[in-house]
Amino acid sequence: MSRKLVTIRTVSEVNPIEGADSIECLTVEGWKVVSQKGNFMAGDPCVYFEIDSLLPDGNPLWQDLVDKSSRVFEGKKGHVLKTIKLRGQVSQGFCIPLRKFEEIKKSLGLTQGWHDNPAIDDGGRGQTNFLRQVLSLHPDFKDIRNYDFAELLGVVKYEAPIPAELAGQVKGMFPSKIRKTDQERCQNLGAEIFADLDAKYEVSVKLDGTSMTVYHDPDGEGGVCSRNLELKVNDENKDNTMIKLARESGLLERLKQFPNYAVQGELMGPGIQGNREQLNAPRFFVFDIFDISRGEYVSPAERIKFVMDNADVGVGLLHHVPVLHASISLRELGITNMDELLAFAEGKSLKHDVREGVVFKRGDGKFSFKAISNKFLLKQKD
Repeated sequence: MSRKLVTIRTVSEVNPIEGADSIECLTVEGWKVVSQKGNFMAGDPCVYFEIDSLLPDGNPLWQDLVDKSSRVFEGKKGHVLKTIKLRGQVSQGFCIPLRKFEEIKKSLGLTQGWHDNPAIDDGGRGQTNFLRQVLSLHPDFKDIRNYDFAELLGVVKYEAPIPAELAGQVKGMFPSKIRKTDQERCQNLGAEIFADLDAKYEVSVKLDGTSMTVYHDPDGEGGVCSRNLELKVNDENKDNTMIKLARESGLLERLKQFPNYAVQGELMGPGIQGNREQLNAPRFFVFDIFDISRGEYVSPAERIKFVMDNADVGVGLLHHVPVLHASISLRELGITNMDELLAFAEGKSLKHDVREGVVFKRGDGKFSFKAISNKFLLKQKD
């Protein structure tokens, strides 16, 4: 599932911020967003821009952000949305009133403004009943929340520069037959998460490294991938940390015995994300195994067994991510809402006092999410 950066959502709460006269805190699904006072009322739809969005230069709706803090990514100048704290309030993302986007109105095929419909009575602000208007004009447009307006508005996801140790010759894009490793953030899945507090989850620590996939498929080919690309396994790439570890650990060779497995994990060590865990050599921490033939992930029990059975690979280079709980429910953890879930994400990592977060994977393998530590996000400099 690709990440949706720009979506139409509903503001569920508007709360004051102690000591702040001109700003207030919005609750937008599971996200907390600081906004200027008076922009929204509870129940208003908004255009929500998720963190890591690069807001492009030249749009007056956010030009002040670009002018204050900008960077260039893939030749494109803009402002990157990050987790910040204003007057003691954590803010994640950016909200703009829906009525300000003519592009979105046109993309939905609306022939009239959402502020000039006589059926709408919201004090002239023209927002509260917008979704009702869209559905009346577009009865087949059932789930507007799942539509991403990023491309329409020129917004892209910002990716940190690739360290020299991980650069190398590229074979192609990430293989379509293997599922990418991105987990959805808990703030986007609140309704699903809290619908069943008794569902059992495996809970593991999310490590701060870089995503790596090593696979062997039924066609007899093996490969090594970063988050978005497949790398060439050749001598020209021998100094690439991923290729070097996959070869020297013997994992590429061992996977010939598992011709449908794509082993996915976090590559950690010197030169990677500041090496927060102070490792003296690269290590590969497995968090998933995707079965290519079945098109689904193996169970947590199968995954852990694979890592244990192959612990001899690379003499200590292959590990499993730390598992906090093999099977536990939110109710057993005392978690009943988003604030409690985000508080649970805080804690220690392997050696660092602040971990990146935690990952929840339901026992049936059909639902998972990550909760990222706000303390970790606030410490990120890039």
